Amino acid sequence: MRYFTAGESHGPRLTAIIEGVPAGLPLSSEDINVELKRRQGGYGRGGRMLIESDQVDITSGVRHGLTMGSPITLNVTNKDFKNWTNIMSADDVEEKFKSQRKLTKPRPGHADLVGGMKYRFNDLRNVLERSSARETTMRVAIGAVAKRLLAELGIDVASHVTVFGGIEVNVPDNLTVAEIRQRASESEVSIVNTEREQDIKDLVDKTKKDGDTIGGVVEVVAGGLPVGLGSYVQWDRKLDAKIAQAVVSINAFKGVEFGVGFQAAYQPGSKIMDEIVWSETDGYTRKSNNLGGFEGGMTNGELVVVRGVMKPIPTLYKPLMSVDTENHAPYQAQVERSDPTAVPAAAVVAEHVVATVLATEILEKFASDNMAELKENIARHKDFIKGF
Repeated sequence: MRYFTAGESHGPRLTAIIEGVPAGLPLSSEDINVELKRRQGGYGRGGRMLIESDQVDITSGVRHGLTMGSPITLNVTNKDFKNWTNIMSADDVEEKFKSQRKLTKPRPGHADLVGGMKYRFNDLRNVLERSSARETTMRVAIGAVAKRLLAELGIDVASHVTVFGGIEVNVPDNLTVAEIRQRASESEVSIVNTEREQDIKDLVDKTKKDGDTIGGVVEVVAGGLPVGLGSYVQWDRKLDAKIAQAVVSINAFKGVEFGVGFQAAYQPGSKIMDEIVWSETDGYTRKSNNLGGFEGGMTNGELVVVRGVMKPIPTLYKPLMSVDTENHAPYQAQVERSDPTAVPAAAVVAEHVVATVLATEILEKFASDNMAELKENIARHKDFIKGF
C-alpha cells in the first residue's frame, strides 16, 4: 500500500490517493469522518475547529460500500477557502492580492525560513501553507482506511496521552487496547487516568492566557498483530524503524521510543529483556513487554507500544523575536491562528500513521488482491506459528 497527500492549509481542498488496498474491504465515508472528528477534538483547540468540520468525499476506488482494488481518492473541502480565494488562487491575481497575508517574519521552530531558503520564496506563506499541521487531516483519513483493514483482521489500535505539558499521567498496568481507547475517548485531554485531568485543563488555560504553547508525549498501542512483521535482514526492512520514521514525520514530533524506550539506558539487560515462555494454549509468549512488541525489528506477538514526543506548537500569540526577510531588521515573528496545545489531536494523528505502517507491512508480507485471500494467507501463517 502506498499513498500521496496534496493540498495547502487554506487551499480549496486536501486530497489523498491510496493504492494497494485489496478489493472487498467494507469502507464508507463515515468510517473516515468519525476519525477526522477525533482529530479536531481535545481540550485547547482553537478557532479553526469551529470553522472546519472535516468531511471526506470518496471519489474513486469504492463502490457500493466495498473497495474495488483500484486507487482510492479521498477529498476534504476546506470551508475556510472562501475567505482566502484570491490569496490562495492558483491563477495569477492582482498585486494587491499577492501582498495580502504575505509572510516575511518567520516563526522560530517552524519551516518558514528554511523552506523559503530552499525553494527561493520571497513570500514564506508558500512554505507555511504546506508545512502546516493541516496536512495531517489526510494522514488521519488514510489511517482510517488502514484501521478499517486492520479491524477486519482482528487487529486493534488505540492512542492516549502519557505526558501533557510536563504533567505525567499515571497509566494503570495491563490495560487492553479496547480499555485504552474507551478511557481516552471519555477524557477531554485523552488520558486514561483522570486524576490529573483538571490539573492539565488548568495548565492549558494558563498557557492560552500567557500566549504560549505546550507539548507532550503520546502513546499508540496495537494488539493482535501477526508474529514476524518486518525483517532483520536489511536495515530498511525493520518495522520499528519504519514506524519511527512515520511518527517523527508528524508535524512537531521530535522523538520516538518503543516499550520502556529511553529508560533502557538506566537498567541492566537482565531487567530489560523479555523472557520467553511456551504453553500449549498460547504458544510462545513473553513474561514482560519491555521491548514494546519488537525483537530484531520484527513483531514478536506482544502488544506493540510506541510513544512519540510533540514539541510545543511554534506559533505563539506572544511571539518570539525573528528577522524580516525583506530588510533583515529584527521583528517579532508573524502570528498565525494557533492553539495553546494540540496534544490530544497529535495522539490521534500518531495512532493513524502507525496504523498505516502496520497495514502496509501486512499487505507486503501477505500480498493479496482481495480480503478473502488476505484472511486466508494470514490464517495459514498463524497456524504455522502456533505449531512452531
